[in-house]
Amino acid sequence: MTLPYTAVLCDLDGTILDSAPGITATLAYTFERIGVPVPSPSGLLEYVGPPILDAFRDLAGLTPEQSAEALEIYRARYLDQGTTDSRVYSGMPEVLRAIRDSPMRMSLATSKPELPATLMLEHFVLAGCFDVITGASADETRSAKADVVAEALRRLRDLGADLERVVMIGDRIHDVEGAAAHGVPTIFVEWGYGSPAESAGASLIVSSAEELREALGL
Repeated sequence: MTLPYTAVLCDLDGTILDSAPGITATLAYTFERIGVPVPSPSGLLEYVGPPILDAFRDLAGLTPEQSAEALEIYRARYLDQGTTDSRVYSGMPEVLRAIRDSPMRMSLATSKPELPATLMLEHFVLAGCFDVITGASADETRSAKADVVAEALRRLRDLGADLERVVMIGDRIHDVEGAAAHGVPTIFVEWGYGSPAESAGASLIVSSAEELREALGL
C-alpha cells in the first residue's frame, strides 16, 4: 500500500499536547512580575501557539525591552513548573507511534524552543516517535513557523528522508501559513486552540485522532 505522504511535520501545543494550563499560568506569573495587567483566561489562550516574542509584542503591546525581560522570567518559570502541566490529547500517542512504525519520517515543528519541547515529549514518552525534534532556537531568531518548517525540512533532508510528499499537522493559522510558505499542505486538527477561521487554507480538517490516522493512511 502506498501511503499518501512520505514525511510528516507535527506541531506540539494544541496538536499533540493540551499545554495551555502550563503556558497560561506561566504567562500570568510573568505579567504579574513585570507589572502588566494579566489578561482574562480567554485572552491568555490567544498566546498559545504563536512565537512568544511576537505574542508579547502583538497581544500585550510590550516594548522590545519589556519583551526581553518578560521572556527571561517566562522561560525560567516554564522550565521549572510549566513543562509538565499539560496532557496528551486522546489518541495522539497511537498516531505518533503508527507514524514511527511506518515508512514515513517525522519531525516536530513547533514555535516552542527545542529544550522545553524535548522535555515535554520525554515526560510523556513520545520523544522517540520523532526522527527530528525541531523548534524555535534558544535566541528566538528562529521562531516564525515558516522558519521552523524550513529547518525541519533541512534536518529531514540531511537524514535522507523522502520529501516528495510532506504534510504538516497543526491547529493554528501559523501552522497553515508557515507550511504553505514551503509548498507543504496542512491537516488542521479541530481539537486545538485555533478558531474555525484559522483552518482556511488547510488541505484537510480532522476532528479526532482516528480521523487523522485515516488521513495519513495508517
